[in-house]
Amino acid sequence: MAADRDLVVEDAATGYCGAVVGFERTYDGDFVRLEDGRGRTRLFAMRESAFLIDGKPVTLTRPAPAASRAPARSASGSTKVEGLRARTARASRIWVEGVHDAALVERVWGHDLRVEGVVVEHLEGLDNLGARLAEFEPGPGRKVGVLVDHLVHGSKESQLTRGLGEFVLVTGHPFIDVWEAVRPSAVGIEAWPKIPRGQDWKTGMCRELGWGTPQDGWRKVYGSVQNFRDLEAPLIGAVEQLVDFVTA
Repeated sequence: MAADRDLVVEDAATGYCGAVVGFERTYDGDFVRLEDGRGRTRLFAMRESAFLIDGKPVTLTRPAPAASRAPARSASGSTKVEGLRARTARASRIWVEGVHDAALVERVWGHDLRVEGVVVEHLEGLDNLGARLAEFEPGPGRKVGVLVDHLVHGSKESQLTRGLGEFVLVTGHPFIDVWEAVRPSAVGIEAWPKIPRGQDWKTGMCRELGWGTPQDGWRKVYGSVQNFRDLEAPLIGAVEQLVDFVTA
């Protein structure tokens, strides 16, 4: 029987009765320290059937150490908030280019965003950014974080996102499409194929990989992402920056 603290036992040889208050390890083996009703303590060897409980012989063993339970983690790697209750959404928003971007952000950062009360919306194309900002009117406490695909120097995307003001933060990744921001190993391939310019990227990708239609390909990509480890570092960093910006 595990000698849990305060367990009351009787030493079979001497009749001494006391509660377990500690242990000592010596050259002669393990000993248990018992404390009687007057506060006096004595050590007894933890030999087989050396103690009695309700008149029945028992062998005491050291209790197993309490397992330290690591805090549960969300898909993004943050500490998961148990018993999460819905909160009123912030006025600030995170905008992404399309439905697939929004789905992957929700897949990995959904828990964090609900904790912070941040809503993610898709623009249905970066060309709509200017009109959406004019309608939204960013300001103090009403920020916009924008996640952009293929945000590299000299690209169309970099030109569309210049000089948007202090209440708008644009971050992005260098990949042509958010699919490519998923690690190849996560979807079971060695590398993402290169699709020539002028071709629809998703259609060409599915053709090269034998994935069927873009709808079939998306189901495979989405189903392969379980947490942040399945994503490339540039996308992870870009989203984390936006979350910090709109919640500051």
